[in-house]
Amino acid sequence: MIDGLVAGRLVGEPERRTGKADSHFVVAKIKAAAAEGDSYIVNVIAFDAAVCESLVSARDGDSVALAGSLTPKVWIDKQGVSRPVLDMVAHRVLSPEWGKSDD
Repeated sequence: MIDGLVAGRLVGEPERRTGKADSHFVVAKIKAAAAEGDSYIVNVIAFDAAVCESLVSARDGDSVALAGSLTPKVWIDKQGVSRPVLDMVAHRVLSPEWGKSDD
């Protein structure tokens, strides 16, 4: 695993899920820009309550920056082309909290 910072846009809506022993977590996908116009999909999972709340308040297309543990992987698309992907366990959200007002 690699400690990393990823910034990009949410793809779809983050989802709350319940695991074994009633553990709660959130999953999301982020599209992060790379060199030469390429982009990477980052599969995100978060267990920390504050991170989960921030993610579920975000919407498809929102910009987000996350810090956490990264694991690089490769997947094969329908045409047989290898594509890079990152899995992230998010520990911190570095973007503003959506839905909060300053008043």
